[in-house]
Amino acid sequence: MSAASRHPDVLVIGAGIVGAAVAHFAAAAGFSVTVVERGTIAAGTTSRCEGNLLVSDKEVGPELELALHSQRIWRGELAEHAARWEFDSKGGLVVAASGAGKSALDVLADHQRSLGIRAEDVPDVAALHTIEPYLNPAMTGGVYYPDDAQVQPVLAAHHLLRLARDRGARLMTGVEVTGIRTHAGRAVGVDTAAGSIGAGTVINCAGPWAGEIAALAGLDLPVLPRRGFVLVTEPVPVTVHHKVYAAEYVQNVASSDAGLQVSSVVEGTPSGTILMGASRERVGFDTAFSAAAVGRVARAGAELFPVLADVQILRTYSGFRPYCPDHLPVIGPDARLPGLWHAAGHEGAGIGLSVGTAALIVQALRGEPTDLPLEAFRPERFSERVAA
Repeated sequence: MSAASRHPDVLVIGAGIVGAAVAHFAAAAGFSVTVVERGTIAAGTTSRCEGNLLVSDKEVGPELELALHSQRIWRGELAEHAARWEFDSKGGLVVAASGAGKSALDVLADHQRSLGIRAEDVPDVAALHTIEPYLNPAMTGGVYYPDDAQVQPVLAAHHLLRLARDRGARLMTGVEVTGIRTHAGRAVGVDTAAGSIGAGTVINCAGPWAGEIAALAGLDLPVLPRRGFVLVTEPVPVTVHHKVYAAEYVQNVASSDAGLQVSSVVEGTPSGTILMGASRERVGFDTAFSAAAVGRVARAGAELFPVLADVQILRTYSGFRPYCPDHLPVIGPDARLPGLWHAAGHEGAGIGLSVGTAALIVQALRGEPTDLPLEAFRPERFSERVAA
């Protein structure tokens, strides 16, 4: 694993948050690392999201376990760097507009508490207003998650890569991967517009484009783009203290519907602007502005906080979440092509899950037992289902 070796031990494709985290943990473990990025650092999905580190929106299962593992890393071994990426343990409030919705939230919260998650019951509108005074009084209750947090995702990617580079990692931006090099049935590097690069292990961290990278090796990896819009208001004196979202958000995250789905998510920023989301739709890599999506996001935000109904929207932005059909990321070695690994498909949870994913990847690279089993995240699971 000498940094002086001719080819890196680990070649990471993609310099978004997941690629940056993999590079950091791999370099910290003593691997020589090269990161290849066709654009600039964090230019894709990482720069088009809010930077969520959530446990509140995860149903009990492998993704929630990965979220808890990642939270421990963000708050533990990475805590000394928290100020670099503006770590903010702002808390999350999930609200319901009906008794049935509140009951569903309570069931989820009970399951989450069984795993040690702090989930505090907010039984009625009076209790809600002690947490968020401007919330719509039509809300019947909710659940408050004090450990939901946030980082500035672009800063996080940059600083994780800086930590990796401080340990000798090499970063190549503006270099597109055009092929996966193989020898004797094994991935041994990549072809790029700037030439070929050999490597001991190639790790696909290309976010929504991870399927395209896998296809270069003749493999099917169903990571698909799921477009979402976020609205930014003018600075206002109204304060939204936490990340606040409607119960329907959890359902939409877990949905496989390709059509437009909107559920209200509202939060304030230190500058006084308000962020409103969230939409989801599978339209390929279509970057066109969608008046329908933006209009529905704005209305949903005003339904949650009526005081925002007449606030001016300054701008909107959109990005592509890397979606997998079973709503679990692909993490680990691809049994169909030794030497090729994947860390992608986290959909809207990639910022929060990035560091846990990277830590597991590096444990597996070292041949160590992983802190969480990787079975549920195996890249080849989709082709196995088709064959069955």
